[in-house]
This record gives sequence, C-alpha cells and structure tokens, in this order.
Amino acid sequence: MQDRLELILDSIRDIKGKKIVRLDLRKLHDRPADFFFVCEGESTTQVSSIANNVQKRLKQEQGELPKTATGGRHANWICLDYFDVVVHIFYPETRAFYELEDLWSDAEVTAYDA
Repeated sequence: MQDRLELILDSIRDIKGKKIVRLDLRKLHDRPADFFFVCEGESTTQVSSIANNVQKRLKQEQGELPKTATGGRHANWICLDYFDVVVHIFYPETRAFYELEDLWSDAEVTAYDA
C-alpha cells in the first residue's frame, strides 16, 4: 500500500499538482475508501494531465486500472477510484465549492509541498 501511495503522490508532483493532501480514512466507521488524495491544477488542462499521469503510471508500474474515472469531460473535478484509494483532482474554484477536506474533517490529514 505504501508504494502505491508514494507512486500516486509522485505522479501528482510530476505534473506540478498544487495543494496536495492525503486523508487517512481508516479510523472512520463509514469510510468509502482507506485513503483520499486531494489536489488541484491551475487549469482544466493541468487537471486532466495530472489524472492521465496518475492512471498511466499506476498502470505501467503496478498494473492497476481505476475502478472508475469520472469528470474528464469538463476537467473541473476528476475522480479516480482505485477501490481503497480515491484520487480527487480539482480545478481551484470547484475544490473550494465542494470543500471535500471539510466533509472528511475527522480523517488524519497529511499535507505535502508541491
């Protein structure tokens, strides 16, 4: 699991993702996954590029494909669901609107420098 988490973080950083946080949800009773990654891109093009890089590297380096990948059409919020890890890539205004970190505020939060 730790290798996969590090690979996701590195894949986001490759494309200069901003405001990266990891939410550890494992102690929460009704969690949808064990971990969430939340980050943002400065444009919809960057949001798409981050999502594409995460998918490409997980497929090439670990043979994993997401269960679902949603939001690619408008690239304001792309969600990659890898069962126990979900990656949320936002356009800044969309991230502010949904306040995902506040919704899961009981999670253990790790913030990363970009």
